[in-house]
This record gives sequence, structure tokens and C-alpha cells, in this order.
Amino acid sequence: MREPENIAGLVKLPINYIGHIFYEKSPRYVSEVIDLPIPKTIKRTGVFVNADRATIKQTILDQQLEAVQLHGNESVALCQEIKDLGVELIKAFGVDDDFQWNELEAYLAAVDYFLFDSKSEAYGGTGKTFNWDKLKTYPYAKPYFLSGGLSLENLAEAYQFDDERLIGLDLNSKFEISAGLKDLDKINKALKIIEHEQISSK
Repeated sequence: MREPENIAGLVKLPINYIGHIFYEKSPRYVSEVIDLPIPKTIKRTGVFVNADRATIKQTILDQQLEAVQLHGNESVALCQEIKDLGVELIKAFGVDDDFQWNELEAYLAAVDYFLFDSKSEAYGGTGKTFNWDKLKTYPYAKPYFLSGGLSLENLAEAYQFDDERLIGLDLNSKFEISAGLKDLDKINKALKIIEHEQISSK
């Protein structure tokens, strides 16, 4: 998110996180400070790819970030250093059928959450799902977000995935008009689907 009017509309909705991408190669790159009020119920989240500690720390201060998502090949040590700055730390991993869960073990104490996305040579934003059955073999207690190709067509299926460790759905490219510009009508429809699934599951 980077367009002021679009952000202003989005934060009126019952969402938990709003993401800003600080990766220069991304078409959603945010190049300046976003000076807009965000409700305390929504965590302002910065997404970084292989950035150094100093850059991330300064951006946390400039952008008043409450959460950081690391989407590159960041080390366990860097994750711990960023977490120690007092922000929520989310570490993203690209998953495919060959992904080995033991790659996560070293990160368990250094992150608050994992985010599982579709594996790609690029960093995120593929608009494609991975085989969610893979998650049935996830062996750790660490909670995670699901990302990658979520859409109005598969959102109910994702929400019904029977795993209490799945704590959030990352809505991105399938809910955009263009890169960095969310379709608020689609977001509204997505939230209604989620609300319906919550009521149905009670």
C-alpha cells in the first residue's frame, strides 16, 4: 500500500495488517514516508528483501512500523536482531512440494510467525497458489500466515483449512487494480466471505 486515498479507504475495513514494500525491485515499492493515520487495531507492516539491519531499523523509525516481514534469504541472526528492536517479526518462505520443513527449525526462536508463499525465483507476488496439502505435514507449533494466489474463488477453501496454527490470510495481487493499488470492493467481498466462514464454523 502506498496511495494515500487507497490507504484511507482500506483502513476503514476490519483488517489486522497493512503492508508497505520497501524492496526497490518490486512494482509495489514505497519510496517515501507514508504520513497517514493508521488505526491502532491495524499493524503497519514493512516488507523487506535482503536489506541490512541499519536500513530496516531506520525504516521502522521513519515509517513507525509495528511489524516487519522478511521475504528474502535473511539469516537467523538478522531475524533475531530485528525482533529485538521490539517489532513483530514475520519470516516468509517460498514453499513447493520439495520444500523441507527442517529448514525452518533454526528460525523458530527468532521469529514470531512464518509466512508461507508460493516458491518463486522472484520474491513474492506470483499470484499462484502452492499445494496446500503440503501444510498438513508442517511439524512445528509456530503460527503462520498463508500467502500466494489467494482470491475470491479460493478464499473460503483457504479459510476452512483445518489448522489452528494458520492465523491469517495475506491478500495481495488478486485483490489489486494495479500493483500497489487495492480493489476495495474485492477486499470487502473477501471480508464477507471470511465472516460467513467464521459464522458457519461456530
